[in-house]
Amino acid sequence: IIKREGFRLPGAVEKVMVLYGVRRSGKTFILYDLFRNFREESLYIDFEDERLADFRLEDFETLREAFLELNPRLVDKNKVFLFDEIQNIAGWEKFCRRVAEREKTRVYVSGSSSKIMPEEIHTSLRGRAWSIEITPFSFREYLNALEPAVDNELLYGRKKALLKKYFSDYSRWGGFPEIVFSKSEFDKSKIIKEYLGSIFFKDLVERYKINNIALLESMTECLFAFFSQKFSLNSFYRQHKDKIPFSKDSLFSYYKYFLQSMLIFEVRKFSESPYKRLRNPAKIYLIDPALARKMSSQDSGRVLENIIFLELKKSADKISYFEEDNECDFVVNERGKILAYQACYELTSQNEERELGGLIACCKQLKLKGGIILTLDQSDEFIRDGIKIHALPVWKWLMTKKV
Repeated sequence: IIKREGFRLPGAVEKVMVLYGVRRSGKTFILYDLFRNFREESLYIDFEDERLADFRLEDFETLREAFLELNPRLVDKNKVFLFDEIQNIAGWEKFCRRVAEREKTRVYVSGSSSKIMPEEIHTSLRGRAWSIEITPFSFREYLNALEPAVDNELLYGRKKALLKKYFSDYSRWGGFPEIVFSKSEFDKSKIIKEYLGSIFFKDLVERYKINNIALLESMTECLFAFFSQKFSLNSFYRQHKDKIPFSKDSLFSYYKYFLQSMLIFEVRKFSESPYKRLRNPAKIYLIDPALARKMSSQDSGRVLENIIFLELKKSADKISYFEEDNECDFVVNERGKILAYQACYELTSQNEERELGGLIACCKQLKLKGGIILTLDQSDEFIRDGIKIHALPVWKWLMTKKV
């Protein structure tokens, strides 16, 4: 089992640890690993098991008593309860909060529903939640899964070509654990199709009781095809209103469902004005490269930008894009420090002025001394108008960036 980045537990036992994130991102594996580590004092239940279809809130206490009858030595000792897909049980928060506070029990729960995301769960658990987002593998985690002995030779020596091959594969197949460990391209492609079908019906149609399937299909196609680009709901409405019967209210609701399902993320324009931030279209990024609908070789640059976003998201307090005459892809507030990043698959004489110009304009406005351009395989340094720009290969940056 791969050690996950950013998985830090609180010292206080009274918290309910909530693992949330997109479906198939590895939450169950983490619970299983915790069960292995605390086997002698643990109870693990998967609430997607059809035999528990009639399980109710009041059954939790029966379950707890049965566990203690089988393990009487733990009556006054520390215990660990692990509940997978907990959102299937209405009112689960009441039981988990009580045993975490009063029963010497460390509680871990997981789920794929928006109902257990931090903005909703903290209300029901009254400040007793410790939420941890679980995403598909980052490139570092992906590499650790396939090449556990990562060393300087892989970064700088004769094995560098192997590292670049791994990055190419990661850009194509993404970081969903089951796909990473699949051996053949046929298996990987089949799993991705199954994921897309499961996401469409379970995470969207069933969860939100969607009845306008044609609208949902069109939105899915657009969002998964036009990733790393600005997406305007008003433009979508104008383009599709004569093809599909739907209202603007439905369109905005469906878009919100994509965000709540953690399938996509939006990045707003950098501005001190809330009105300007909301007035300008958001840029859309996917939870994993595997979901991207890639239609041409030009999409490689957008996949690279999406991977950069996912990495920045791990440690950033806020991410925006900068746009005046030119654009800078990412303005990042990280622990109070402002950083500027540009994503560019390859710097050429044709695009250098545009790519550098956007980054330099951003640095000037934000009074930054320098910025970073992340490319596929170029290393360079530029000084323009007193602004120092470092160009770095993205795979090297991903391997050396601290989370």
